[in-house]
Amino acid sequence: MLPLRSVCGGIWRAAVHTVRTSRGAPPYRLLSSTCDGAPAALADADTIFALSSGHGRCGVAVVRVSGPASATALRCMAGFTQRLPPPRTALLRSITDPRSTEVLDRGLVLWFPAPRSFSGEDSVEFHIHGGPAVITAVLQALGSVPGLRPAEAGEFTRRAFQAGKLGLTEVEGLGDLIHAETEAQRRQALRQMSGELGRLYQDWSDRLKRCLAHVEAFIDFSEDELIEDGVLNRVDVSVRDLQAEIERHLKDERRGERLRGGVQVVIAGATNAGKSSLLNKLCQRPAAIVSPIAGTTRDVVETALDLGGFPVLLSDTAGLRDSSDLVEREGVRRALERVEQADLTLVVVDSAHLPSEVDRAAAFLREHLSSVLPDTGRCLLVLNKADLLPEKQRQKLDMELRGVSGLPAVCLISCQTNEGLKDFLTVLHSSVKTLCGDPLFGAPTLTQARHRAHLQRCAAALAQYQRYRDTDLALAAEGVRVAVTSLGRITGRVGAEEILDIIFKDFCIGK
Repeated sequence: MLPLRSVCGGIWRAAVHTVRTSRGAPPYRLLSSTCDGAPAALADADTIFALSSGHGRCGVAVVRVSGPASATALRCMAGFTQRLPPPRTALLRSITDPRSTEVLDRGLVLWFPAPRSFSGEDSVEFHIHGGPAVITAVLQALGSVPGLRPAEAGEFTRRAFQAGKLGLTEVEGLGDLIHAETEAQRRQALRQMSGELGRLYQDWSDRLKRCLAHVEAFIDFSEDELIEDGVLNRVDVSVRDLQAEIERHLKDERRGERLRGGVQVVIAGATNAGKSSLLNKLCQRPAAIVSPIAGTTRDVVETALDLGGFPVLLSDTAGLRDSSDLVEREGVRRALERVEQADLTLVVVDSAHLPSEVDRAAAFLREHLSSVLPDTGRCLLVLNKADLLPEKQRQKLDMELRGVSGLPAVCLISCQTNEGLKDFLTVLHSSVKTLCGDPLFGAPTLTQARHRAHLQRCAAALAQYQRYRDTDLALAAEGVRVAVTSLGRITGRVGAEEILDIIFKDFCIGK
């Protein structure tokens, strides 16, 4: 029987190359398993402990221990001298200091034997009272147990990833869930943590690995007539379909990234139009100085908002005008820079400056918009100080400007009397929701710039396959290999064994 390297030929070389090309990426670990399917624990793994609940005074605090010495910690501190407690069962025990045997607290203890724990290792949880003195005493007592050390930031989750409990996208979803501040962020993070995005990428990765295995097999064995006809044609179809799916996925207008980081909404316009007043109304506090003096705001004033469950980073900017004042000119420059970076711009106009003839208002606003925005695609027109207009003119203006060609949505408001603010908030919320999308419906969206960069490289690599398919099959195969590696760097799983498994599963080479 020929050795594996001889049997597989170029296929073995391709698989090894897959691992080598991943060395420039973060050090993803190839996962091994025990005979029962559980990930093999590292023999020299430390046992770590940390406070897993929030800091500060609270009713209950959770201290987590993970690693091979977890059972020792449980015996030393909870008085289990012989048998350990039943797995995943909460028991009320006295928590003692193993050095002095002093009772530190009475609380619940839970035992999670490997591999059925968050980290995949033996784990213990101590649910104790949340006073700072109690927490400090328990942590100091754990530090005295041989083989235990304080955990580093994110180390429990890292071990869960290394044990195959979580993929990288699920780890990122967990981090987003912890930091979620709005309802929509929570929904998106929970959906990603459930593995939906990871399963999508893993499905693409599995299909690409199959394509790579088939191409490599065709290169090495087609001359010996060991490969069936039509293999490359099926690869062509699969690569074409995958490239189209990935490119559609990339054309999401950054909805998931916006939802994760917050929608950049910038308030812009001429001096004394009421921009700072609008900012204060939206955040419901005096975040910006308001005065009748033109040019009061010189720098960018930012505030974070929860707008109907969607995160918004709202920025008030300096009034746009020509000025000889160096400080004000710098403020105007920064304002224009923010407008270019904005996801949505609220262009505030003083209603008193509109032409008295209502039919000329649309032309005036178009000209004003072109002076403020290079691109009027994503903006709302906010006509402030509507309370200064006569009632008839205000009603006629509202009717005339609805749905006018070349103008975005127009909202008449008064920051002084609150007139129109409710309708404006409805329009603003609708615009922000459109920018973010609904995290509960449709295909899962990109949430990280890291994902986007790897997917763009993956799509480019598949284009390389199609470019060299008929002229140099080895270069075409390299394109598929790069695509596989790019997807693997998203999920955190890049391995040579997976490609070899597909080869032996799909082909009967030498029986």
